[in-house]
Amino acid sequence: MAYPVDRRSLLAGAALGGVTLASADARAQSRPGPATRQVIYELRTYHLVNGPMRARLDAYLREAFIPAARRAGCGPVGVFTVAIGEGSPSVLVLVAHPSMADFLAMPDRMGSDARYAKAAEPFANATPEAPPYASMDVKLMRAFPHVPDLEVPDAASGNAARIFELRTYYSHSDKSGATKIDMFDTGGEIAIFRRTGLTPVFFAKDLTGHRLPSLTYMLTFQDLATRERNWKTFATDPAWRKLIATPGLTDPEITTGIGNQILAPTSYSQI
Repeated sequence: MAYPVDRRSLLAGAALGGVTLASADARAQSRPGPATRQVIYELRTYHLVNGPMRARLDAYLREAFIPAARRAGCGPVGVFTVAIGEGSPSVLVLVAHPSMADFLAMPDRMGSDARYAKAAEPFANATPEAPPYASMDVKLMRAFPHVPDLEVPDAASGNAARIFELRTYYSHSDKSGATKIDMFDTGGEIAIFRRTGLTPVFFAKDLTGHRLPSLTYMLTFQDLATRERNWKTFATDPAWRKLIATPGLTDPEITTGIGNQILAPTSYSQI
């Protein structure tokens, strides 16, 4: 089966380098050094049309793609639908790749996987009259240096009740985007998140996308009521109020907008 995107072309022009901020030096000196390895996240959005498409795509992801991706050394793999926000009906697939080399190698690894080829036959041989999806977008992201790995929520192991919030912050320049990343990664914002019940799944710099520069992160909650309560706790936290009022770190100075979706995991999601 042909892979749906040319991964090497996807990387052309991507902002693979980071911007080092002199203002971050003092804060970083007192914090653990960044990990030498950072996960690469691939976020696929399969756009659907209401009807049988969803069942076809679910069968492919559950029975073919996820097992083969794990055998190829990637994962965990999260699969979600949009509960609140733009994009419904669609299915979002989050794949954690150990490195950029693993991202690039996965198509060849899956292409030589006989079990994948057999399980993916219905997907690979779909006709125009019975497609598994209408279109697909792919976004590539690199984990923050100090949050280098995906954090699977405990609720995933037993498929317990949980929801996810996927947020993207947009900035007007590389410098402002790097400042916002530093504010999270070494400036203390993630620590405030954790303390106030905003539980991270990942934080990442967007390498591809339609409104770069940007960053994306995912949080998890038990339910919407917990989400609302914990965001209120965060918004009134004294450390957060002080941080967001710091000159150079205010929202008008470093962000131009925020995208937000509430996601529900499928029964077979590994996240």
